[in-house]
Amino acid sequence: MARDWRVDLGRHVYGLGALIFSVAALVWHHFKGWQQFRALGNVPHHEVLIYIVFAVELSGGIAIQWARTARAGALALSGVYLAFALLYVPYIIAAPLIYNSWGNFFEQFSLVCGALIVYASFEQKNSERAARLARAGYLFFGICVVSFALEQFFYLAATAGLVPKWIPPGQMFWAITTTVAFALAAIALLSGRSALLASRFLTAMLIGFGLLVWLPALFADPHKLSNWTEGAETLAIAGVAWIVAEFLGRNRASANATA
Repeated sequence: MARDWRVDLGRHVYGLGALIFSVAALVWHHFKGWQQFRALGNVPHHEVLIYIVFAVELSGGIAIQWARTARAGALALSGVYLAFALLYVPYIIAAPLIYNSWGNFFEQFSLVCGALIVYASFEQKNSERAARLARAGYLFFGICVVSFALEQFFYLAATAGLVPKWIPPGQMFWAITTTVAFALAAIALLSGRSALLASRFLTAMLIGFGLLVWLPALFADPHKLSNWTEGAETLAIAGVAWIVAEFLGRNRASANATA
């Protein structure tokens, strides 16, 4: 019997993140202030190209919500997020010792990983290829989680500044704790030991970031574009972690059924 690679709630959360991000980008359309788009240089009519990209992201975020179109939606989103990731490569090459560009690259690439697993989950003809593709998405996501830990470590003070001051015992405590949590989750995912538990914890932690950091920021200043885009990106990455958790859960269920 072919393995069931279907994912459920994770892809809906992932797609919602894409929807919010693309709608916010299209409404604000302040593309000149976005670092990754500066890599386009003086490409003629680059704003038209960017509108097309965000329209594709919007379409992908909608399509991934339904089983019939989820595969096409995942393909569209993988292309968009891969393009976003590659736009950071010139900055990495120009200043390889500055981790910010590496971190931005892996944040976008983590979203590619989610799309790969969703795409594979709706593969009907070749279950072996689907398994390899989903496995690749899972492993690449583990590498991205390593980057999440490194990014917080290198910018620990900035991370602490995002933690609400009212949460005891203090901002730096939670910055260090979540950095360690990312590192442990990466080890678990890449080693396969307690990977399901780690992916579920990672999902909860990322959702917590959205609820405790970006949702209050959004209510405090709904006219600030970065509050929408950062919140939407966090939601989408939480969706990827959820997709990974569901992928691992179904693998375990399938293994138990055939044991």
